[in-house]
Amino acid sequence: MKTIGIDIGSSSVKVSILDTTSGECAGSVTLPSKEMPIDAPQGGWAEQDPDMWWEYASQGIKMLTSKINSNEIGAIGITYQMHGLVCLDINGHPLRKSIIWCDSRAVEIGEKALEDIGRERCLESLLNSPGNFTTSKLAWVKENEPLIYEKTYKFMLPGDYIMYKLSGDMSTTQSGLSEQILWDFKEEKLAKFVAEYYGISMDKIPNAEPSIGIQSRVCESVASELGLNAGTPICYRAGDQPNNAFSLNVMNPGEIAATGGTSGTVYGVTELPKADIHSRVNTFLHVNHTPQAHRYGVLLCINGTGILNAWMKRVLASELSYDQVNDMCKDVPAGSEGVTILPFGNGAERMLKNRYTGTLISGIDLNRHGKAHLLRAAQEGIAFAFKYGIEIMREVGLAPELIRAGKANLFLSPLFRETLATICGVKIELYNTDGALGAARGAALGAGIYKNREEAFKSLRKLEVIEPNIDIKEVLEERYQEWKKELQSKLNQ
Repeated sequence: MKTIGIDIGSSSVKVSILDTTSGECAGSVTLPSKEMPIDAPQGGWAEQDPDMWWEYASQGIKMLTSKINSNEIGAIGITYQMHGLVCLDINGHPLRKSIIWCDSRAVEIGEKALEDIGRERCLESLLNSPGNFTTSKLAWVKENEPLIYEKTYKFMLPGDYIMYKLSGDMSTTQSGLSEQILWDFKEEKLAKFVAEYYGISMDKIPNAEPSIGIQSRVCESVASELGLNAGTPICYRAGDQPNNAFSLNVMNPGEIAATGGTSGTVYGVTELPKADIHSRVNTFLHVNHTPQAHRYGVLLCINGTGILNAWMKRVLASELSYDQVNDMCKDVPAGSEGVTILPFGNGAERMLKNRYTGTLISGIDLNRHGKAHLLRAAQEGIAFAFKYGIEIMREVGLAPELIRAGKANLFLSPLFRETLATICGVKIELYNTDGALGAARGAALGAGIYKNREEAFKSLRKLEVIEPNIDIKEVLEERYQEWKKELQSKLNQ
């Protein structure tokens, strides 16, 4: 038996097939060949066409199913970029481009909601500020594009839209409600008071399903086109960060997962609802949360990580591979000989209290520094941003000593891995998984193909362990303190 995992990112769409017997990837495709465009009509805005996601997802599915018998596909799972807003009319057509996760336009709306609803009530019931999340983005549409809002039959997350295109059903998940800041953690139900504050009609909110379990089935109208059987169950749906944790078998209190894609994240699981008074880190329902066994995910998100690394390579070393860039950086000592880079150039940063500081490069000596210094300083600056965020996570009670990650994106870089492990004082374990395979594994668990968690993760393999390097710890710590001074100076402006 095989299952399909669909990963809707902001840079690309990946579709993978999991052989549930061996636990190995039986096929994978990433589309398009270049990064998907992100439209920015104004500074701090970020939009994508939902039908672009569906186009690449359907292409990927067809490419893979053309090589196998459709009867072999037992279930489908979906993971997606979190916090995006998709507005559908009554016929299921998008009314505008999706306002995606790194769009900053609703920051002020969310801050006003925090004060009007009451900081204490928000932190107690929502564990977050309404912030720049999905419901605040819809409030922006309601205020600035009233005709679009009036025509909106349902609003949903990016993964909910892919689910709709596969099945014809409009729904979300309980975890999805929490990432939209529409879940009342105190009452364990939909946070109606948030929608009421914004004047959002309750009938625009889709019904919520558990993340793991049969949610819907592939409808006849798309099954034959995609090489699937009508009625194939869709059994898993989760935002990319809860899904990344799931894919690494991070399910229990104290376990920590990390990613380093376009954005960088650290995600820790706890059984106690935790709120950061400044909402610099955010708490959501984890995929395996139940009323009987509470599981919450505390998320640190840094927008400007992999996107900075890719930008630096594109501008300074477009002719080189990432491996060649890392080889070039070996000639520069740890600390980049004084070059400092703040990586915050991809929208408002939650851990900076929703400030948009922009990227900053400083400390350049024109007689001494070259491309390699800048390329190394970029990766060190990203690692320093992780360290800064992990210090915030420790304030709310999470103390990472071990971080699990898939061997992908920034975690393919030995330089980044060593810098991160050393500056944070943690051990890093790398595994043979990614988002699409995680969604496929979740689908198999939700469909009952895997009977339990142990069976589902039996094939998960540890590929590499990175320990802190004591030889460079002192210099990195000194440079981190300088990095923090630069950041504080920027925040004080």
